[in-house]
Amino acid sequence: KSTSLLYLLSVLFSCYVAAQEIDVETFATGFNRPLNIQNAGDERLFIVEQGGFIQIVQPDGSVNSEPFLDLSDNVSTGGERGLLGLAFHPNYEQNGQFFVYYTNTSGNSQLSRLTVSESNPNMADLSTELPMLTIEQPFDNHNGGCLAFGPDGYLYVSVGDGGGAGDTGNRAQNPANLYGSILRLDVDGEEPYSIPDDNPFKNSSSNKEEIWAYGLRNPWKFSFDSENGDLWIADVGQGNLEEINKAALTDAGVNYGWRCYEGSAPYNTDNCPDSNTLTFPVSSYSHNNDGLSKCSITGGYVYRGSEFSNLVGRYIFADYCSNEIGMLTADGSDEYEITYFGPFAGNLSSFGVDNSNALYVAGIENGTIYKVVDSNALKTESTPKNEFVLYPNPAHDRLFITQNQQSRTTLRIYDVLGKLVAKQNIHNIENEVDISSLKRGVYLVQMGDNNTQETHKLIIN
Repeated sequence: KSTSLLYLLSVLFSCYVAAQEIDVETFATGFNRPLNIQNAGDERLFIVEQGGFIQIVQPDGSVNSEPFLDLSDNVSTGGERGLLGLAFHPNYEQNGQFFVYYTNTSGNSQLSRLTVSESNPNMADLSTELPMLTIEQPFDNHNGGCLAFGPDGYLYVSVGDGGGAGDTGNRAQNPANLYGSILRLDVDGEEPYSIPDDNPFKNSSSNKEEIWAYGLRNPWKFSFDSENGDLWIADVGQGNLEEINKAALTDAGVNYGWRCYEGSAPYNTDNCPDSNTLTFPVSSYSHNNDGLSKCSITGGYVYRGSEFSNLVGRYIFADYCSNEIGMLTADGSDEYEITYFGPFAGNLSSFGVDNSNALYVAGIENGTIYKVVDSNALKTESTPKNEFVLYPNPAHDRLFITQNQQSRTTLRIYDVLGKLVAKQNIHNIENEVDISSLKRGVYLVQMGDNNTQETHKLIIN
């Protein structure tokens, strides 16, 4: 027993050091359905609005009075259509080139290249649009639309399965078309683009040479880990499972399994390849997971910022319906654990990073850009000051909190894995907390604000 207690206490201490809670802070407001956040290598953020505008946000959160680009006359919107993707050329400072992906007025997906104005760095030159690729869309949903340059210098483009429900045309399993895939293009060769020599279907007479990976339903967002180059693909599920895929740049030609599988679960396996030839997600979650109704994953980034050390190396994503932010943490093997935070507001549609790798997220419904923070990182007080007392301890169904003085603060309870299991605002000197839903075990109780934090051990029996 003494050995077990010592182990629990060591885990508890580790839990305190690593405990974190993701939160968001308002950074900029007033946007019309923002669904993409990018940077051009400087301090500005570029906010893509579904209706066809790209706005510029300055480091202080102020928004330029004139948009960087007005593409609204070329864009059809509604549902999942609109101006969906933006990527700046890695050599943007020298060549001024950037790339957009949008639904054109015929309802098809359009990939184009444009150039910034020669006289105004805050204004694009619409006359420079070079149409590069047009993809006919059989339905108005599952357009994909994410753009990003990989560490290899090539442009990656996500394309959905063409829409409808269940991919009845089995397009995502057919590399003879572009649907349900990640494309990989060399935009520095001949115009409008050329095919990289190591694309898996290069020189194929039957399959599309542009395809780098396929078997995806609607890879709405993907991103590259800025440290090791790994590609993280968040694929929106059909009716039950949302999935997260991870790939190295050497994994060209991977088949991610849709429509044969949703996540790792069979969906429609008629005429499907052997499952041993498919690549399944590293993690997934169900629509009724965690007690809140979920529906659509919003892929994010592996955090590589310098502000919040507890978040470094974690993949951060969100769910559009539950408004929760999720954090994917490796357990030391090939398994990952998801921790949820929130819910927040606005229907979280997209993440983005600035030139310092700070992380932001867009609320499409409330037009707000938030900065993602670790709210515990600012809490530097680790030695109990007896500003509050909790009793009884051990406790069972109810926990009572007494503050030395009446103040507004927040109570957080973490389990031994560092997962937030309870949270309650504290307003009074005497407070009662319902802990009947918590299992027996050792927990960490934290109370405080952004400047001070006091911690106590709690045993529930």
